[in-house]
Amino acid sequence: MFLTVVLWAFSWIAMKTLATLIGPFTLVMVRYAIAFVVLLIIMVATGRSLKLPPLWLMLGIAVFQTVAFQCLCQLALQTGGAGHVVMLAYTMPFWVVVFAWPMLGERPTGRHITGFALAGAGLIGIIAPWEGLGTITGSLLALLGGASWGLGAVLSKIMFRRHAPEVMNLAVWQMLLGVVLTWPLTRIFPQQDIVWGPTLYWGLAYMGIMASALGWWLWLSVIKRVSATAAGMSSLGVPVLTIVFAWLLLHERPTSWELAGVVMIMAGLVVVTLAGGKPAASPAKTR
Repeated sequence: MFLTVVLWAFSWIAMKTLATLIGPFTLVMVRYAIAFVVLLIIMVATGRSLKLPPLWLMLGIAVFQTVAFQCLCQLALQTGGAGHVVMLAYTMPFWVVVFAWPMLGERPTGRHITGFALAGAGLIGIIAPWEGLGTITGSLLALLGGASWGLGAVLSKIMFRRHAPEVMNLAVWQMLLGVVLTWPLTRIFPQQDIVWGPTLYWGLAYMGIMASALGWWLWLSVIKRVSATAAGMSSLGVPVLTIVFAWLLLHERPTSWELAGVVMIMAGLVVVTLAGGKPAASPAKTR
């Protein structure tokens, strides 16, 4: 999970760098296309099965987590207050809790609730809503993106519980579906002309190979092994590390509220980690 957080945190820096070089939906489609090719080559080279996982669950994960989250965040960035809107998307772990309780029976413990409260306070400090949230449309799109991610994470957990697919097999099909489902959006929404050059090539390589192919394989490996609640909470490390990277690489000095928010989120993550992250055993296994 730590590696996933590092890869995805840096991806926000890469996306900001690529914003003037390629359209947002084109970027999402191309990164998934690169990831699909990379994972497919590995699958074939290692003799892994390419059997299609259960279609409806796989499609649900693709719609909500693979595509909707990325595209809604891109739309939010286009229509409203950049940094704050991005942070609103990271309400995703709280949406995971909302969906995991009724769908997975993962009832949060007292320690979980304490951790959520600390992390929630930290997220509010980073977002700083009293300083404005940009347009209402952008804010709602970002929140909807977080909710989509949360539902997709729970569907991923259901997939592993019921069908136990091989992690890389599920990842490679998710990348292909990401390409197929994003392509119509590149036709519906006008995209800027692509500015070819070394910066774009390196950026796409990172987004496709590291953030998507490796990042998704790692994320699904985490989802397979721990509860959806713990995995979702851990993803709050992404905005924390993004602030650090932006400070070091883009010279965007965090405010005192952002620093306080980082401390609160880290405290919440520690509490949730100590509460335990393994999923409850299924009835069949307990028998």
